[in-house]
Amino acid sequence: MQEQATSSIAASSLPSSSERSSSSALHVEVKEGMESDDEIRRVPEIGGEAAGPTASGRDGGSVAGPVQPSGSGPRRRGRSPADKENKRLKRLLRNRVSAQQARERKKAYLIDLEARVKELETKNAELEERLSTLQNENQMLRQILKNTTAGSQEGRK
Repeated sequence: MQEQATSSIAASSLPSSSERSSSSALHVEVKEGMESDDEIRRVPEIGGEAAGPTASGRDGGSVAGPVQPSGSGPRRRGRSPADKENKRLKRLLRNRVSAQQARERKKAYLIDLEARVKELETKNAELEERLSTLQNENQMLRQILKNTTAGSQEGRK
């Protein structure tokens, strides 16, 4: 008679999503385990509350406390305010350090650019001076060439 009651309870209870996704060997263990008192207590009553302390055959037999609706009770998910504040302070400190390093990199980059500007200005001034010298020399040579060719043409006539 007890086997018949147990089998009717097993037949009427639907497998949970974790039981559906588990292997067939686990299904066999759960079905065989339905004969134990722990598994019978796990089945909810018609009113929706458990008949007694619940136990699961998969979590090592630990007894869980009464199920509390979400949003109530002392245990909350997430971080405590102290943890949040500590995390925020660490983030701010990392941000300050990173910002200081960025400012130092920018300063070093600007110093390097200023040095390069001075170097290029000096080189440009030297090149402009050389250009002026070469232009003057070229102009003088053209004048000499012009005078030479003009004098030689007059001598041929």
